[in-house]
Amino acid sequence: MNFTGFVDIIVALMIVAAMALMLVRLFIGPTLYDRVLAVNAFGTKIVLFLAVFSLAVGRADGLDIALLYALINFVATIAILKFCSYRSLDVALFDSEPRAARKDGEGE
Repeated sequence: MNFTGFVDIIVALMIVAAMALMLVRLFIGPTLYDRVLAVNAFGTKIVLFLAVFSLAVGRADGLDIALLYALINFVATIAILKFCSYRSLDVALFDSEPRAARKDGEGE
């Protein structure tokens, strides 16, 4: 095993350890937003792991998959936060304000 293979394995193990910490944060997060942040960070760690793994095995195809997964992770995080804020995905972002910002029960 050469030096770059050893470094790839060490980096992959560090990313797996960070993924384990994100799973712990996901399960003990006191609020919903902590859990959404943990899922988003876990997805980012998966993207990093896919990139390191694809470079370690010598196939650049994995970088395309990692990029696609990063885009899906971003869109899913925005959709989850929008749903949690408005309780619907049908509301346009520029049309209304979150429930907490409304005054005196407007819109209910």
